[in-house]
Amino acid sequence: MRIIISAPGRSSGKTTVSIGLCAALKEQGLKVVPFKKGPDYIDPMWLTAAAGTQCHNLDFFMMGEEKLIKIFQSASQNANLSLIEGNMGFYDGLDIEGKDSTSYLSKLLKAPVILVIDASRMTRGIAPLILGYQQFESDNLIRGVILNKVAGTRHERKLKSAIVQYCDVEVLGVLPGLDEIEIKERHLGLMPIKEDFSLMSVIDSIAVIVKKYVDLDAIIKLSASVPLLPELEQGEEYPVSPPTVRLGVAMDSAFTFYYPENLSALVQAGAELIPFNTLTDNRLPEVDGLYFGGGFPEMFLEKLAKNKSLREEIRAAIEQGMPVYAECGGLMYLAKSISYNETTKEMVGALPCDVRVYEKPQGHGYVTLTSRASQQTGKSNWFCFAGEIPGHEFHYSRIVNPEKLDFAFNLTRGSGVDGRHDGIIYKNVIVSYTHLHSVGVPQWASQFVAFIKRHVTA
Repeated sequence: MRIIISAPGRSSGKTTVSIGLCAALKEQGLKVVPFKKGPDYIDPMWLTAAAGTQCHNLDFFMMGEEKLIKIFQSASQNANLSLIEGNMGFYDGLDIEGKDSTSYLSKLLKAPVILVIDASRMTRGIAPLILGYQQFESDNLIRGVILNKVAGTRHERKLKSAIVQYCDVEVLGVLPGLDEIEIKERHLGLMPIKEDFSLMSVIDSIAVIVKKYVDLDAIIKLSASVPLLPELEQGEEYPVSPPTVRLGVAMDSAFTFYYPENLSALVQAGAELIPFNTLTDNRLPEVDGLYFGGGFPEMFLEKLAKNKSLREEIRAAIEQGMPVYAECGGLMYLAKSISYNETTKEMVGALPCDVRVYEKPQGHGYVTLTSRASQQTGKSNWFCFAGEIPGHEFHYSRIVNPEKLDFAFNLTRGSGVDGRHDGIIYKNVIVSYTHLHSVGVPQWASQFVAFIKRHVTA
């Protein structure tokens, strides 16, 4: 059983509906495994919390078709229902022929699609909108619609009459525009639920609305009307290596952006993951290396700055050669300072630069990197191999007041640190604005763990 929730465009309500469906179907006793198309971190947090099972990303750019399908099939093996939330609009993507769109994904996975449509300020005009989406690609898999922000019974009647007369599609739900199903947004989308677990009550509210206004039985029936996918090919089994290094991972409200496959890949490579909290832990745990994911450290400047003992210990460990890998928010934290909303606070101070957060994005989209040797030593860094490295970035900050920087990567696509480079090298540290996914860059985890091991045994 599988279903895709999409929309004509952004802000139509597909994330809210996806969250509500995950929670409501879970209440009915189904094991729902959620997926999110694209590189997003925040929506998957909400979907994971709503379903009670780990959400997985499906991204054409970073994974490619073959690996994307394998992730979907592998994660879906024990699911009663797989729910995939699309990104952007149903036909949107980088490719002019749509080979990275949600429509293409639906055909690849043979999954029926429900379009969530913002019907506010619309009556008969709903029909040509739906017809256009039905006719744009004749082999589309749109099988139902959920109407969002419907003003009342009179409005609902007009919308349904137009759809019945002109469109061969089933109306599976009609949602009113209620404040309690709105999720607070931040500059990059929804507020991460891991920053405030009291937001779990929002999921409960959304589930109540979805159960009341959406035909869950019809959605279950639709999700079951799918052909079998080709049997998942069983690759060679690789036993998980016994831990050879202890890797500290910053896991708290300030650092929440981690792909589950990245963490699994590190364990597979022989790392024991030791979580620590940059906001409350006064000391580092006993570790051989550090990993800082992305997040919103600018929202926690006061707490991060007050935890001076931890910041000083991290800086001392870096000066003594501890291997560190950090992305985006981690880069910001390891800099000298972060400036945000007229406030500047000292951070770890390991990197020879400061960071300023701006009102508009400084980098947003897919990234392509190529490795380069250190310009200071002439040697390759631990993460250096031939070919292009796919990734993505979305950051409102940029480096300011830089001293001479040494870079691990050249950019052929994206913004990175300075529009031409990314991956600042300092001692045994690599920090970048680019987020990597281990499925698209399988060398990352094994090379990082191997480097830590070499450092420990040196």
